[in-house]
Amino acid sequence: MSNEEKILENLKNMMINIEIDKVEEEVKRALDSGIAPLDIIEKALAPAMTVIGDKFEKGEYFLAELVAAGETFKEILQILKPLLVKSGQTTKTLGKVVIGTVRGDLHDIGKNIVATMLESAGFEIYDLGVDVAPEDFVKKAEEINADIIAMSALLTTTMIEMKNVIEELKKSGIRDKVKVIIGGAPITEEYAKEIGADGYAEDAVKAVRVCKELLGIKD
Repeated sequence: MSNEEKILENLKNMMINIEIDKVEEEVKRALDSGIAPLDIIEKALAPAMTVIGDKFEKGEYFLAELVAAGETFKEILQILKPLLVKSGQTTKTLGKVVIGTVRGDLHDIGKNIVATMLESAGFEIYDLGVDVAPEDFVKKAEEINADIIAMSALLTTTMIEMKNVIEELKKSGIRDKVKVIIGGAPITEEYAKEIGADGYAEDAVKAVRVCKELLGIKD
């Protein structure tokens, strides 16, 4: 195993073991050793996030670990993105996702975890934040030619806004061009079918799988 492979393997394992305090230091060591930012993402961080997602699904990790890993991944991306741009390297994009919490709802923890997990899987994320009006979801989807709109709601009173977004997509004439996935505590598979959404996921790991399935991407 070369020195580069050793560093990347070490970094991947630190991430998997949620050794958060050591990850940033190891990323800097990798950069100082001349390892390309793209390799750090594609050969260490992204594969580690996949393993963490698997562990979460098997019940070996809990939400706290998923959140910690997600936050760390996000922080490291902020360091690496400018370097990627400078080097002219880009990560492969699986698809463009517009994500947000629906109008009237200010909860964002679940939405943030989903956004990070999708980004670590290779999707391009456009996060509109919370309290997002149907028109704003549609406007952004049109502007960037989105593949998916991902919506979150935590209040039963705001669930109806998901249906409003789908109606707005129909009005704009782009419903058939954009897949819609929904999630959040009160949301069910039945509700997704009832309002005409394309997919539903009860957690961030499943959201990644559903988004891939909706776009016909094989793992």
